[in-house]
Amino acid sequence: MTSITDDLPARLLHEEHEGWQALVAGQGAEYFQRSMTPDGLLILPGAIIGRDDLTGAILDLAACDDYQVHKPAVVRLGEHAGIVVSRVVVRRGEHLHEYFVSTTYVFDEDGGGWCIAAQQRTPS
Repeated sequence: MTSITDDLPARLLHEEHEGWQALVAGQGAEYFQRSMTPDGLLILPGAIIGRDDLTGAILDLAACDDYQVHKPAVVRLGEHAGIVVSRVVVRRGEHLHEYFVSTTYVFDEDGGGWCIAAQQRTPS
């Protein structure tokens, strides 16, 4: 079982990069369906999407060819939750898009891993 220790920032940043890497690899729907809480939300410009509504077509809104995370900060929320806040630059084709991203992670005691409760992307 994973416990929250002083490596929480590194652990949550690792989780954050896994999500972006899944989007780059075209596996965003599978990643978010597996990694979100049952009532988790993905909040994109123009859409609020529940875990059960994630499909390849919907996640095309979030897909990217490359990404860069800038100035990440981790906010601890007690012993079993944290928020990663950052500015993310994504590349889609020749276009760059910048977002302020906030991802709330909670620890699933039963499953023994971190889950996304909510992720919000706001154009910067």
